[in-house]
Amino acid sequence: MTAADAPLDLAQAQKLHDAREAIREQLGKVIVGQEEVIDDLLICLFSRGHCLLEGVPGLAKTLMISTLAQTLELSFSRVQFTPDLMPADVTGTEIIQEDRATGNRELRFMEGPLFANVVLADEINRTPPKTQAALLEAMQERQVTVGRVRHRLPDPFFVLATQNPIEQEGTYPLPEAQQDRFMFKVFVRYPNFDEEFEVAKRTTGSAVGEVKPVLTGDDILELQKLVRQVPVSDHVVRFALSLVRQTRVGSDGVPDFVDDLVGWGAGPRAVQFLILGGKARALLNGRGYVQVDDIVALAGPVLRHRMVVNFTAESDGITSDDVITRILDVTPQDEDELVRDARFKKIFAS
Repeated sequence: MTAADAPLDLAQAQKLHDAREAIREQLGKVIVGQEEVIDDLLICLFSRGHCLLEGVPGLAKTLMISTLAQTLELSFSRVQFTPDLMPADVTGTEIIQEDRATGNRELRFMEGPLFANVVLADEINRTPPKTQAALLEAMQERQVTVGRVRHRLPDPFFVLATQNPIEQEGTYPLPEAQQDRFMFKVFVRYPNFDEEFEVAKRTTGSAVGEVKPVLTGDDILELQKLVRQVPVSDHVVRFALSLVRQTRVGSDGVPDFVDDLVGWGAGPRAVQFLILGGKARALLNGRGYVQVDDIVALAGPVLRHRMVVNFTAESDGITSDDVITRILDVTPQDEDELVRDARFKKIFAS
Protein backbone atom coordinates (compact mmCIF):
# COMPACT_ATOMS: atom_id res chain seq x y z
CA MET A 1 0.00 0.00 0.00
CA THR A 2 1.46 3.38 -1.00
CA ALA A 3 1.54 6.50 1.14
CA ALA A 4 -1.35 7.89 -0.89
CA ASP A 5 -3.40 4.86 0.11
CA ALA A 6 -2.63 5.24 3.83
CA PRO A 7 -5.70 4.76 6.03
CA LEU A 8 -7.45 7.80 7.47
CA ASP A 9 -6.79 8.80 11.04
CA LEU A 10 -8.96 6.61 13.27
CA ALA A 11 -10.36 9.71 15.01
CA GLN A 12 -11.75 10.85 11.65
CA ALA A 13 -13.14 7.42 10.86
CA GLN A 14 -14.82 7.38 14.25
CA LYS A 15 -16.95 10.43 13.40
CA LEU A 16 -19.18 8.55 10.98
CA HIS A 17 -19.28 5.47 13.18
CA ASP A 18 -20.48 7.59 16.11
CA ALA A 19 -23.08 9.28 13.90
CA ARG A 20 -24.40 5.90 12.83
CA GLU A 21 -24.78 4.69 16.40
CA ALA A 22 -26.52 7.91 17.47
CA ILE A 23 -29.01 7.71 14.57
CA ARG A 24 -29.64 4.02 15.22
CA GLU A 25 -30.36 4.75 18.86
CA GLN A 26 -32.97 7.35 17.93
CA LEU A 27 -34.52 5.21 15.19
CA GLY A 28 -34.76 2.30 17.63
CA LYS A 29 -37.34 4.27 19.61
CA VAL A 30 -39.77 3.90 16.71
CA ILE A 31 -38.44 1.31 14.25
CA VAL A 32 -37.94 -2.33 15.22
CA GLY A 33 -35.18 -4.22 13.38
CA GLN A 34 -34.38 -3.37 9.74
CA GLU A 35 -30.73 -2.66 10.68
CA GLU A 36 -29.45 -3.56 7.21
CA VAL A 37 -31.96 -1.26 5.49
CA ILE A 38 -31.07 1.58 7.87
CA ASP A 39 -27.36 1.10 7.15
CA ASP A 40 -28.03 1.22 3.41
CA LEU A 41 -29.98 4.46 3.84
CA LEU A 42 -27.12 6.00 5.82
CA ILE A 43 -24.56 4.90 3.23
CA CYS A 44 -26.60 6.64 0.53
CA LEU A 45 -27.01 9.75 2.66
CA PHE A 46 -23.30 10.12 3.42
CA SER A 47 -22.34 9.29 -0.19
CA ARG A 48 -24.64 12.03 -1.59
CA GLY A 49 -26.74 9.34 -3.28
CA HIS A 50 -30.45 8.56 -3.52
CA CYS A 51 -32.22 5.36 -2.51
CA LEU A 52 -35.16 3.36 -3.87
CA LEU A 53 -36.98 1.19 -1.32
CA GLU A 54 -39.15 -1.68 -2.46
CA GLY A 55 -41.39 -3.75 -0.24
CA VAL A 56 -44.96 -4.87 0.32
CA PRO A 57 -47.36 -2.59 2.25
CA GLY A 58 -47.14 -2.43 6.01
CA LEU A 59 -43.37 -2.79 6.42
CA ALA A 60 -42.94 0.77 7.78
CA LYS A 61 -41.04 2.11 4.76
CA THR A 62 -42.65 5.54 5.03
CA LEU A 63 -42.34 5.59 8.83
CA MET A 64 -38.67 4.62 8.61
CA ILE A 65 -37.88 7.47 6.23
CA SER A 66 -39.87 10.11 8.11
CA THR A 67 -38.26 9.01 11.39
CA LEU A 68 -34.79 9.16 9.83
CA ALA A 69 -35.55 12.74 8.79
CA GLN A 70 -36.45 13.54 12.41
CA THR A 71 -32.98 12.43 13.55
CA LEU A 72 -31.48 15.04 11.22
CA GLU A 73 -31.94 18.80 11.56
CA LEU A 74 -33.04 18.99 7.93
CA SER A 75 -36.18 20.08 6.13
CA PHE A 76 -38.39 17.17 5.09
CA SER A 77 -41.22 16.84 2.59
CA ARG A 78 -43.34 13.94 1.48
CA VAL A 79 -44.89 13.62 -1.99
CA GLN A 80 -47.65 11.04 -2.36
CA PHE A 81 -47.41 10.05 -6.01
CA THR A 82 -50.74 9.53 -7.74
CA PRO A 83 -51.81 9.05 -11.39
CA ASP A 84 -52.99 12.66 -11.66
CA LEU A 85 -49.83 14.25 -10.22
CA MET A 86 -48.24 16.74 -12.63
CA PRO A 87 -44.53 17.72 -12.85
CA ALA A 88 -45.27 21.23 -11.57
CA ASP A 89 -46.87 19.71 -8.48
CA VAL A 90 -43.42 18.33 -7.61
CA THR A 91 -40.96 20.93 -8.89
CA GLY A 92 -42.99 24.10 -8.35
CA THR A 93 -44.44 26.65 -10.74
CA GLU A 94 -44.47 30.33 -11.59
CA ILE A 95 -47.45 32.37 -10.43
CA ILE A 96 -48.53 35.94 -11.16
CA GLN A 97 -48.27 38.12 -8.07
CA GLU A 98 -49.56 41.67 -7.82
CA ASP A 99 -47.76 44.35 -5.85
CA ARG A 100 -50.59 46.01 -3.91
CA ALA A 101 -48.62 49.22 -3.49
CA THR A 102 -47.88 49.82 -7.18
CA GLY A 103 -50.39 47.60 -8.90
CA ASN A 104 -47.62 45.98 -10.95
CA ARG A 105 -47.79 42.30 -11.67
CA GLU A 106 -44.80 40.00 -11.91
CA LEU A 107 -44.04 36.30 -12.12
CA ARG A 108 -42.84 34.69 -8.90
CA PHE A 109 -41.61 31.13 -8.53
CA MET A 110 -43.43 29.09 -5.94
CA GLU A 111 -41.25 26.23 -4.77
CA GLY A 112 -42.61 22.68 -4.88
CA PRO A 113 -42.00 19.92 -2.34
CA LEU A 114 -38.67 19.05 -4.00
CA PHE A 115 -37.18 22.07 -2.26
CA ALA A 116 -36.32 20.21 0.93
CA ASN A 117 -33.23 18.44 2.23
CA VAL A 118 -34.94 15.05 2.52
CA VAL A 119 -37.68 14.23 0.00
CA LEU A 120 -39.85 11.14 0.34
CA ALA A 121 -41.29 10.14 -3.04
CA ASP A 122 -43.94 7.75 -1.79
CA GLU A 123 -45.16 5.04 -4.21
CA ILE A 124 -43.23 6.55 -7.09
CA ASN A 125 -44.50 3.87 -9.48
CA ARG A 126 -48.07 5.19 -9.17
CA THR A 127 -47.43 8.34 -11.20
CA PRO A 128 -46.98 8.65 -15.00
CA PRO A 129 -43.50 8.80 -16.60
CA LYS A 130 -43.81 12.54 -17.25
CA THR A 131 -43.92 13.25 -13.54
CA GLN A 132 -41.34 10.59 -12.71
CA ALA A 133 -38.98 12.25 -15.19
CA ALA A 134 -39.35 15.56 -13.33
CA LEU A 135 -37.16 14.02 -10.65
CA LEU A 136 -34.28 13.26 -13.04
CA GLU A 137 -32.78 16.74 -13.19
CA ALA A 138 -33.31 17.25 -9.48
CA MET A 139 -31.61 13.98 -8.56
CA GLN A 140 -28.67 14.31 -10.93
CA GLU A 141 -28.04 18.05 -11.15
CA ARG A 142 -29.58 19.08 -7.82
CA GLN A 143 -31.51 21.84 -9.51
CA VAL A 144 -34.92 22.47 -11.08
CA THR A 145 -35.46 24.34 -14.34
CA VAL A 146 -38.78 26.13 -14.74
CA GLY A 147 -39.14 28.10 -17.95
CA ARG A 148 -35.64 29.41 -18.57
CA VAL A 149 -34.65 29.82 -14.95
CA ARG A 150 -32.66 27.32 -12.94
CA HIS A 151 -33.40 27.02 -9.26
CA ARG A 152 -30.80 25.38 -7.02
CA LEU A 153 -32.02 22.79 -4.54
CA PRO A 154 -30.86 22.89 -0.91
CA ASP A 155 -27.73 21.04 0.15
CA PRO A 156 -27.69 18.33 1.39
CA PHE A 157 -30.38 16.88 -0.88
CA PHE A 158 -31.55 13.29 -0.54
CA VAL A 159 -34.39 11.56 -2.44
CA LEU A 160 -35.90 8.44 -0.91
CA ALA A 161 -38.47 6.73 -3.10
CA THR A 162 -40.72 3.80 -2.25
CA GLN A 163 -42.58 1.45 -4.53
CA ASN A 164 -44.94 -1.46 -4.06
CA PRO A 165 -43.96 -4.58 -6.05
CA ILE A 166 -47.20 -6.56 -5.71
CA GLU A 167 -49.63 -4.41 -7.70
CA GLN A 168 -49.29 -3.88 -11.45
CA GLU A 169 -52.67 -2.41 -12.42
CA GLY A 170 -52.59 1.37 -12.47
CA THR A 171 -48.82 1.56 -11.94
CA TYR A 172 -45.99 2.86 -14.11
CA PRO A 173 -42.76 0.89 -13.56
CA LEU A 174 -39.71 3.13 -13.36
CA PRO A 175 -37.66 3.10 -16.58
CA GLU A 176 -34.16 1.65 -16.26
CA ALA A 177 -32.63 5.06 -17.05
CA GLN A 178 -34.34 6.60 -14.04
CA GLN A 179 -33.58 3.69 -11.75
CA ASP A 180 -29.91 4.20 -12.58
CA ARG A 181 -30.10 7.61 -10.84
CA PHE A 182 -30.68 5.82 -7.55
CA MET A 183 -27.49 4.75 -5.84
CA PHE A 184 -29.18 1.77 -4.16
CA LYS A 185 -32.28 -0.29 -4.67
CA VAL A 186 -33.05 -1.81 -1.29
CA PHE A 187 -35.56 -4.57 -0.57
CA VAL A 188 -37.46 -4.19 2.71
CA ARG A 189 -38.15 -7.71 3.99
CA TYR A 190 -40.66 -9.10 6.45
CA PRO A 191 -39.49 -8.92 10.10
CA ASN A 192 -38.49 -12.09 11.92
CA PHE A 193 -40.70 -13.47 14.70
CA ASP A 194 -39.08 -11.61 17.60
CA GLU A 195 -39.13 -8.31 15.69
CA GLU A 196 -42.76 -8.69 14.70
CA PHE A 197 -43.62 -9.66 18.29
CA GLU A 198 -42.05 -6.39 19.48
CA VAL A 199 -43.84 -4.42 16.72
CA ALA A 200 -47.18 -5.88 17.82
CA LYS A 201 -46.58 -4.92 21.47
CA ARG A 202 -45.17 -1.47 20.78
CA THR A 203 -47.67 -0.25 18.19
CA THR A 204 -50.79 -1.34 20.06
CA GLY A 205 -49.92 0.49 23.27
CA SER A 206 -50.08 4.13 24.25
CA ALA A 207 -46.34 4.84 24.53
CA VAL A 208 -44.84 6.92 21.73
CA GLY A 209 -41.09 7.15 21.17
CA GLU A 210 -39.68 10.68 21.09
CA VAL A 211 -37.01 11.09 18.43
CA LYS A 212 -34.38 13.81 18.81
CA PRO A 213 -32.14 15.20 16.04
CA VAL A 214 -28.49 14.19 16.30
CA LEU A 215 -26.94 15.74 13.17
CA THR A 216 -27.23 19.14 11.53
CA GLY A 217 -26.99 19.89 7.82
CA ASP A 218 -23.43 21.16 8.30
CA ASP A 219 -22.51 17.92 10.10
CA ILE A 220 -23.81 15.88 7.18
CA LEU A 221 -21.92 17.98 4.61
CA GLU A 222 -18.73 17.51 6.63
CA LEU A 223 -19.25 13.75 6.82
CA GLN A 224 -19.98 13.60 3.08
CA LYS A 225 -16.62 15.27 2.42
CA LEU A 226 -14.94 12.84 4.80
CA VAL A 227 -16.31 9.87 2.83
CA ARG A 228 -14.62 11.18 -0.33
CA GLN A 229 -11.27 11.25 1.47
CA VAL A 230 -11.23 7.55 2.31
CA PRO A 231 -8.42 5.84 0.36
CA VAL A 232 -9.14 2.80 -1.79
CA SER A 233 -6.53 0.37 -3.07
CA ASP A 234 -6.09 -0.57 -6.72
CA HIS A 235 -7.14 -4.12 -5.87
CA VAL A 236 -10.50 -2.99 -4.46
CA VAL A 237 -11.13 -0.82 -7.53
CA ARG A 238 -10.15 -3.71 -9.80
CA PHE A 239 -12.48 -6.06 -7.90
CA ALA A 240 -15.40 -3.63 -8.22
CA LEU A 241 -14.69 -3.25 -11.93
CA SER A 242 -14.55 -7.00 -12.39
CA LEU A 243 -18.05 -7.40 -10.89
CA VAL A 244 -19.60 -4.70 -13.07
CA ARG A 245 -17.88 -5.71 -16.31
CA GLN A 246 -19.02 -9.32 -15.86
CA THR A 247 -22.64 -8.14 -16.20
CA ARG A 248 -22.10 -6.93 -19.77
CA VAL A 249 -23.36 -9.46 -22.27
CA GLY A 250 -21.02 -10.39 -25.09
CA SER A 251 -17.87 -8.86 -23.57
CA ASP A 252 -14.58 -10.76 -23.31
CA GLY A 253 -14.28 -12.91 -20.20
CA VAL A 254 -17.96 -12.73 -19.26
CA PRO A 255 -19.26 -16.00 -17.73
CA ASP A 256 -21.47 -18.12 -19.97
CA PHE A 257 -24.41 -17.90 -17.57
CA VAL A 258 -24.41 -14.09 -17.93
CA ASP A 259 -24.67 -14.37 -21.72
CA ASP A 260 -27.51 -16.86 -21.24
CA LEU A 261 -29.50 -14.94 -18.61
CA VAL A 262 -28.81 -11.21 -18.89
CA GLY A 263 -30.27 -8.87 -21.47
CA TRP A 264 -28.46 -5.70 -20.42
CA GLY A 265 -25.63 -5.05 -17.95
CA ALA A 266 -24.57 -2.26 -15.61
CA GLY A 267 -22.83 0.94 -16.71
CA PRO A 268 -19.91 2.92 -15.23
CA ARG A 269 -22.12 4.58 -12.61
CA ALA A 270 -22.32 1.19 -10.88
CA VAL A 271 -18.54 1.18 -10.32
CA GLN A 272 -18.63 4.71 -8.94
CA PHE A 273 -21.40 3.85 -6.49
CA LEU A 274 -19.73 0.60 -5.42
CA ILE A 275 -16.56 2.47 -4.49
CA LEU A 276 -18.31 5.45 -2.89
CA GLY A 277 -20.61 3.14 -0.97
CA GLY A 278 -17.62 1.06 0.10
CA LYS A 279 -15.96 4.18 1.50
CA ALA A 280 -19.05 5.15 3.47
CA ARG A 281 -19.55 1.60 4.73
CA ALA A 282 -15.94 1.45 5.90
CA LEU A 283 -16.38 4.62 7.96
CA LEU A 284 -19.73 3.45 9.34
CA ASN A 285 -17.90 0.41 10.66
CA GLY A 286 -15.05 2.47 12.14
CA ARG A 287 -12.47 1.76 9.43
CA GLY A 288 -10.48 4.33 7.47
CA TYR A 289 -9.97 2.11 4.42
CA VAL A 290 -12.12 0.05 2.05
CA GLN A 291 -12.04 -3.75 1.98
CA VAL A 292 -13.25 -6.18 -0.66
CA ASP A 293 -15.91 -7.23 1.85
CA ASP A 294 -17.45 -3.76 1.57
CA ILE A 295 -17.84 -4.16 -2.19
CA VAL A 296 -19.31 -7.65 -1.80
CA ALA A 297 -21.86 -6.39 0.74
CA LEU A 298 -23.04 -3.62 -1.59
CA ALA A 299 -23.09 -5.58 -4.85
CA GLY A 300 -26.81 -6.37 -4.51
CA PRO A 301 -28.13 -2.85 -3.73
CA VAL A 302 -25.94 -1.28 -6.44
CA LEU A 303 -26.34 -3.81 -9.27
CA ARG A 304 -29.84 -5.30 -8.93
CA HIS A 305 -31.60 -2.40 -10.66
CA ARG A 306 -28.87 -1.87 -13.24
CA MET A 307 -29.12 -5.36 -14.72
CA VAL A 308 -31.99 -6.55 -16.90
CA VAL A 309 -32.47 -10.29 -17.05
CA ASN A 310 -33.83 -11.72 -20.29
CA PHE A 311 -36.94 -13.77 -20.97
CA THR A 312 -35.09 -17.05 -20.42
CA ALA A 313 -34.17 -16.02 -16.88
CA GLU A 314 -37.64 -14.67 -16.11
CA SER A 315 -39.32 -17.86 -17.33
CA ASP A 316 -37.11 -19.87 -14.97
CA GLY A 317 -37.74 -17.55 -12.04
CA ILE A 318 -34.15 -16.25 -12.02
CA THR A 319 -33.74 -12.67 -10.76
CA SER A 320 -30.91 -10.19 -11.08
CA ASP A 321 -30.01 -10.97 -7.45
CA ASP A 322 -29.49 -14.62 -8.40
CA VAL A 323 -27.14 -13.58 -11.21
CA ILE A 324 -25.23 -11.25 -8.87
CA THR A 325 -24.75 -14.08 -6.38
CA ARG A 326 -23.35 -16.32 -9.11
CA ILE A 327 -21.01 -13.56 -10.30
CA LEU A 328 -19.70 -13.13 -6.74
CA ASP A 329 -19.18 -16.90 -6.48
CA VAL A 330 -16.95 -17.00 -9.59
CA THR A 331 -14.95 -13.84 -8.78
CA PRO A 332 -11.77 -14.39 -6.70
CA GLN A 333 -11.37 -11.98 -3.79
CA ASP A 334 -7.64 -12.60 -3.39
CA GLU A 335 -5.56 -10.08 -5.37
CA ASP A 336 -3.02 -12.53 -6.80
CA GLU A 337 -5.70 -15.02 -7.79
CA LEU A 338 -7.77 -12.31 -9.45
CA VAL A 339 -4.99 -10.81 -11.58
CA ARG A 340 -3.60 -14.22 -12.61
CA ASP A 341 -6.91 -15.74 -13.65
CA ALA A 342 -7.00 -16.16 -17.44
CA ARG A 343 -10.65 -15.14 -17.72
CA PHE A 344 -10.14 -11.94 -15.77
CA LYS A 345 -7.06 -11.05 -17.81
CA LYS A 346 -9.45 -10.82 -20.76
CA ILE A 347 -11.80 -8.62 -18.74
CA PHE A 348 -9.02 -6.25 -17.66
CA ALA A 349 -7.60 -6.08 -21.19
CA SER A 350 -10.90 -5.39 -22.98
